[in-house]
Amino acid sequence: MEQRPPSMTKLAWVEEEEAGAQTAQQPEELEQFQLLQEDAAEERTQEQEAAPGRFCGTAQTLCDSIMCLWQEETAGVGTGLLAELLFLNAETGAAMLDLLVEEGVSDPTQVPAMVRYIHQWLTANESAGHRLDEALLELTEEYPSDVMITLLRWAPSCDRAAATMWGTIMSSSRTAEPALQLLLDALSAWPVYSVYTSDGDNAGVFALAATVALWRVFNLTWRSPVVLEYFPNLFLRLLFQAYISTQEMPEEVETFWKGCQEEHGLAANPNSFALQTLKALLCQMRYEHVVVSMERKRAWDTLLCADTHHYAVRLLAREMRRVSIIWCCGMASCLFDLLSEGISDWELPALAFLVEVLDCLDLSECGEKVLEILTSQLQSESTEMRRVVLRGLVVLTSMDPSMFNLTESLGKLLWDADEDIVEMTLIVLSLLLLHKDLTIASPIALQLAEALWHLFDNDNSHVQLLSIRLFQDVITLVVAKDKKALKKHVSESLLPLFFHCHDENGRVAQASRETLLSAVRFLKRKDLKQLLKTDQMWRLAECLLGEDRSRVAEHLRQALPYLRSPQEPLREAAVRFIGIAGRYLTGQQPEFRIICMALQDMTDDTSPTVSCLALQTLYINLAVQSIPSSGLQKMRDQLRQLWKSRPFLCYRG
Repeated sequence: MEQRPPSMTKLAWVEEEEAGAQTAQQPEELEQFQLLQEDAAEERTQEQEAAPGRFCGTAQTLCDSIMCLWQEETAGVGTGLLAELLFLNAETGAAMLDLLVEEGVSDPTQVPAMVRYIHQWLTANESAGHRLDEALLELTEEYPSDVMITLLRWAPSCDRAAATMWGTIMSSSRTAEPALQLLLDALSAWPVYSVYTSDGDNAGVFALAATVALWRVFNLTWRSPVVLEYFPNLFLRLLFQAYISTQEMPEEVETFWKGCQEEHGLAANPNSFALQTLKALLCQMRYEHVVVSMERKRAWDTLLCADTHHYAVRLLAREMRRVSIIWCCGMASCLFDLLSEGISDWELPALAFLVEVLDCLDLSECGEKVLEILTSQLQSESTEMRRVVLRGLVVLTSMDPSMFNLTESLGKLLWDADEDIVEMTLIVLSLLLLHKDLTIASPIALQLAEALWHLFDNDNSHVQLLSIRLFQDVITLVVAKDKKALKKHVSESLLPLFFHCHDENGRVAQASRETLLSAVRFLKRKDLKQLLKTDQMWRLAECLLGEDRSRVAEHLRQALPYLRSPQEPLREAAVRFIGIAGRYLTGQQPEFRIICMALQDMTDDTSPTVSCLALQTLYINLAVQSIPSSGLQKMRDQLRQLWKSRPFLCYRG
């Protein structure tokens, strides 16, 4: 094909329009334009070699006329003539648009109208999809926001012509990056992105329109290199939209979405479509195995429910960890930005994802930032949020237990009603105290000690074990000058620790014995320490009761709950201890009556051993009790009858 001389405009190379095309009906301006065009063509054929300057002058006159018409059209005072000219002949219209771009846009307010004309031309000329690529790219490079916002407003459902334009923009290194950044901005502003274009238009841009555009781009056969760079942000924003689009949408967005469904046959719900777009992104990145794995686990369906979304996000995060640690680091960086924006609607899933990829990060660089994010939610009203935060703290402290100090917030969580939260809090605190150079100040030690010894009787054996071990660490690491303030809580822990030395769980029993030894050392009770070392447990119990008779009733109240323990060894130990306590209650009839009633109830225990022991202990206590009382005498009589009715128990006794 013959090349155009560099000094000539594109219009000089445009073929003449068909002669006589509705000349009589055209307005006066159109006739003038055609005369100029005919003059230009005649001068080219007859006088070009002799008078090139005159031809160029005529072409320039024609160009000026077109620009004049264009300015009138974009200013709103034109007659619509230019729009008619653009579509009288496809090649002529394309050349004229090329000319307008080549000459330069003197006023940015003209850009939105020019984008609309390009879209209209592509709509009318389906077979010439890339004829205006260069014009579109030049416009986009100079006015990226005007071009792309106009395209999202003018063709939000991304029809064939709009998809062609997006494909052209995304295929060029000059325009792909600003295009992706703008689409991300639109995605982030659910449900509508508000921004002005140069012509003053501030009509809202639907976030779903940006998603539709990305969906069309991701389904192209080629992969834009810029998508690689923006992959973490695109991934998270689409995941966020899948969650946020479960909320009620404004009527205008609903109307737009119905149009998209009709045009493209899309999924029934916007959140399903957001996940469809996310899958398309993963497939374009050649991560089809992630899509298949999530499908096998039914995790995509779980992502569509607001109540279970964060569980599925954790599964997806684990899949991405297997794909690339580098991507996970990039996603963590994006999550820092998202969480700093205060995305309250998606905070829980965002934290769930972040916690799953924490071990991919360099905590020497971002550890403080992660800790700040997690601790800000430690007292959240949401149980699930507290669980996620504690899971994150477990990871952090297991990687570097020396980097954080104990906080009052962790101590408060030991009183939480949720057992999982208590267990994870104990794990975090235990990991923190692995750092043996740490010392604990009195206020924190008091707070922890009080909460911990109440957990010794927890139904969860792991919670029991952790709390007993942690209590031992607390009383070992407390600052020396603050030990006096802790003495009361340590004294209150002796009896629960004594009972759990008889625990069926060998690990709990061993931990209780070791912690009890640490406690008597803390209290400087050499007598108890010697008895414990020589395994004289019941003499130790007698020492506890005989040391201060005024506290016998208090010890009795502590022991009574162990009579209801599901463990036979603990019930047996409680019966024995209560029997010993009865010897020290001479003259204290109300407390002695409590003992007798408790032991009488235990005679019906499901364990013959415990039942027999309770019967014997009750009889012995009544025998040694010297308080004259008709009520006690009546109880003795009942006991004799009970003893006679259970000869097998007498034999065992």
